[in-house]
Amino acid sequence: MARGELRIYLGAAPGVGKTYAMLEEAQRRAERGTDVVIGLVETHGRPHTAAMIGDLELVPRRSISYRGVDFTEMDLDAVLARQPEVVVVDELAHTNVPGSRHDKRWQDVQELLDAGITVLSTVNVQHLESLNDVVAQITGTTQRETVPDQVVRAAEQVELVDMTPEALRRRMAHGNIYRPDKIDAALGNYFRVGNLTALRELALLWLADKVDEQLDAYRAQQGISATWEARERVVVALTGGPEGETLVRRAARIAARSKGADLLAVHVARSDGLAGADPAQLARQRVLVESLGGTYHQVLGTDIPAALLDFARGVNATQLVLGASRRGRFAQVLSRGVGVTTTALSGTIDVHLVTHAEAGRGRRGAAVPAALSRRRRLLGFALAGIGMPLLTLLLAALPDLTLTNDILLFLAGVVGVALVGGMWPALVAALGGSLLLNWFFTPPFHTLTIAEADNLLALGVFVGVAIAVSWVVDVAARRTREAARASADAQTLATVAGGVLRGQRPLPALLDRLRETFGVRAVSVLELVAEAEGRPARARETAAWRVVASVGDDPPGSPSAGETVVPVDDRLSVVLAGRRLEAADRRVVEAFAAQAAVALRQERLAEEAATARPLAAADRMRTALLAAVSHDLRTPLASAKAAVSSLRSHDVEFDVDDREELLATADESLDRLGRLVANLLDMSRLQAGALGVTATAIGLEDAVPRALDELGTPAAEVTTDIPPALPAALADPGLLERVLVNIVANALRHSPPGRPPTITASAHAGQVELRIIDTGPGIPEDQWEHVFLPFQRLGDRDNQTGVGLGLALSRGLAEAMGGSITPETTPGGGLTMVLRLPAATDGIESEGPQE
Repeated sequence: MARGELRIYLGAAPGVGKTYAMLEEAQRRAERGTDVVIGLVETHGRPHTAAMIGDLELVPRRSISYRGVDFTEMDLDAVLARQPEVVVVDELAHTNVPGSRHDKRWQDVQELLDAGITVLSTVNVQHLESLNDVVAQITGTTQRETVPDQVVRAAEQVELVDMTPEALRRRMAHGNIYRPDKIDAALGNYFRVGNLTALRELALLWLADKVDEQLDAYRAQQGISATWEARERVVVALTGGPEGETLVRRAARIAARSKGADLLAVHVARSDGLAGADPAQLARQRVLVESLGGTYHQVLGTDIPAALLDFARGVNATQLVLGASRRGRFAQVLSRGVGVTTTALSGTIDVHLVTHAEAGRGRRGAAVPAALSRRRRLLGFALAGIGMPLLTLLLAALPDLTLTNDILLFLAGVVGVALVGGMWPALVAALGGSLLLNWFFTPPFHTLTIAEADNLLALGVFVGVAIAVSWVVDVAARRTREAARASADAQTLATVAGGVLRGQRPLPALLDRLRETFGVRAVSVLELVAEAEGRPARARETAAWRVVASVGDDPPGSPSAGETVVPVDDRLSVVLAGRRLEAADRRVVEAFAAQAAVALRQERLAEEAATARPLAAADRMRTALLAAVSHDLRTPLASAKAAVSSLRSHDVEFDVDDREELLATADESLDRLGRLVANLLDMSRLQAGALGVTATAIGLEDAVPRALDELGTPAAEVTTDIPPALPAALADPGLLERVLVNIVANALRHSPPGRPPTITASAHAGQVELRIIDTGPGIPEDQWEHVFLPFQRLGDRDNQTGVGLGLALSRGLAEAMGGSITPETTPGGGLTMVLRLPAATDGIESEGPQE
């Protein structure tokens, strides 16, 4: 059976018309004769959406009972049994009620697709898993229901349902999205113009990435290697030279000229694995690329122009940025160079050759180390000086050998010298051997004259082969040493990177690993103070430097106090003390120094974020407070004003009952207003740490009834079980009453009819515990802490019944009195709030404010 197709309607925010567009498509397919049914559609009370369902067949939903409350979900088995061609399933990211076959609705959809049924569904950008944290940062709301990105990316079609922020807010104001009592709060919170604009951009960019994936897949299937300029992609080639930063910034400016252009940096490493580019330069350039919003890539290749163009075509690049050749004029005459060759082979890719300060100056690499150790070279010279004469004496004692045999034996001796001492001893052995052969074994003997041309040719071949063999042996030894050095550097880098990843603080872990790796006494990261910037004379002073991180004994406090100084930039330097490093080691240390700068930057950003977090929390508190004042104070004020205005009106005569009802309405509204204002003021005092607390011994048998009396008629059915011998609690009477009123009111709000909350009390381990037990729907354990967030209600942003301060304020007041509030699951379903307070010791009473 062929798998069904998935078509998703993606929106930036609720209300843009995803469900409406999905139902329009369902109607079109039904009109064409396709068998379409509705598995589940959420109209959210929107009449236009409900009307679009029309005469489409609806599969009845399945009812699921959870903790005493009935919920409805899509009947997956009924849809599978019906086996339509197309099924409409709204809200792909929805979490199913516990007890369903699958936890998530998208898993239901996967089963429908496996059964060969095509599915039409919807999802908002804030429900995509990869964007969940970004949306939370923008809107201040964390979405609990998410769908994995790969599920949406795997859809055969994703259609964006777009609407401008202004048009969406007009729809909201006209009542086409939410009920009228929710409009003000929504427009002032989630549906602000800035939020909607950012969400719209996220949706467009996410969909653009999916379109790129589809385009890449199509080009791969069709074998298309030519560049399609659907989107600007700028590739900059890095060699690890000092000109790299100039090229990266130039490429970034080119990319910035096109909105949405991609910046990619690529380095072609030698495929033989030997050291080529400067790792420190590459590390700094990689950091620069990523700071400019680009990505860094590394490929292997021996033919650099071919490797660059293969990479550029593979990523569908439109422009390639190269640096002007650093080779001298003579070298450019002998070879066209990478830039010219790449330009000639680039085809439709634009190539930019960027000049820089290093152009034409030649490659000034590090000095090439000797292939073999000094000891081996000396041994080779000794072997050449002693071995060649000894071989001559040996051959002179064997008169039956021909000149050819003598040459072969001398050649073997030269190869042996080359194997021991390298090229230069072998050259000495070859020249000395040629003279000895000519003097002792080539007629006329004991002269340097060569009588026969064949002998001259033989000696010439001998010298040439000896030199060639010596060079090959020397190159092989040099390559072996370079490969060993590259392997050691790579192993060191991997070790340091692993230590950094496993450490809790990247910068100290990096410096400690660096100290251990190179066996130095101490390592410091020094920063030039602001007063010394741009003043070289001042920078030489010890006081001009500040130690920002260090490890080891007696870390250096200035560059002059260490043996090895590695500058990172104009202000930062890494200083190693204990021993002076070799030049080859310094290159690896420079790479670590660049990473140390990145780690330092991350630590400082984390510190800034930690400092800004309380400010952001306070700002959110002020914003929520303003939203609460603008919306939730309006309802009791309006009710009280309407009642009072009616009583003062001379146009209508009210009887006694009507007047009593209006007075009760005004009284109830003013009481509600008073409680709300008191909660807001107390929450503000808690946030400011200025709430006064007077703790005294108080009996719960007195405090609980007072709290129930304040709640009035709704609390009349609450049952209490407080033992007479219960110890008194140490608490502020007024604050304790406020805490009890808020918790009991919350329990009453969620208790089903006929099953009122129960209050029990007990004492344990020097504490008095009060349990407020309800048998309502309860709260999942992973969301217990969420109910204590101020200005929020679990699962929604509904503010019509209050600003969501009750539990948050209650916990803050309880903690201010030295107690705590924790939720527990009620056996059989529901939620139990446990209030713990210190038990009062006889004769102990605390007077005065506590802050």
